[in-house]
Amino acid sequence: MITCIRDVRRARKMTLQDVADRCDPPTTPQTIGRLETGTRTVSMGWLNRIAGALGVDAADLVKLPQRDDVPVAAVLDHEGAHAPRHAGVSLPPRAGPATVAVSVSSGVGDYRSGDQIWCDRLEAGDFARAMNRDVLVPRPAGRFLFGRLIGREEDKLHLLPLGAGQRQLVVANPLWLGMAVQLVRTL
Repeated sequence: MITCIRDVRRARKMTLQDVADRCDPPTTPQTIGRLETGTRTVSMGWLNRIAGALGVDAADLVKLPQRDDVPVAAVLDHEGAHAPRHAGVSLPPRAGPATVAVSVSSGVGDYRSGDQIWCDRLEAGDFARAMNRDVLVPRPAGRFLFGRLIGREEDKLHLLPLGAGQRQLVVANPLWLGMAVQLVRTL
């Protein structure tokens, strides 16, 4: 099995020690290094442990013949664009089982017409994870609110709409909310 553990680890800007510490149960950086280089055989158990530590699906760590990897050609920082120090690949976005999308038809806030905002659907017990993030909140009759979650009191959420000069909105008892996690923008 050919893996791209090293490419994904570097794309996540993690060290061998970081991955080793985040494995469940933790392991050593030397073991992660051996699994990356193929010195040690990668079992499904190890693949799942490393995927969990990196925050990706196990399938993202395996090079599949039908999946085209996108090579990283340059790194852009405050000094401009330059060649990467190490070869790497960019992982294409993949939707999770609880992913919902918002399609932007006209620009508002930081979003432009044509953008897709991917959101992780959260249940009431997880709303605190979305604090200070843009969220999609369902309303009765198939309507929605979209804005920045700025506060929470018991069963009420406080949202700041994206448009300039708009007033804070309060929503009581939403069944779920979608926390914005990824912006898909065509240039």
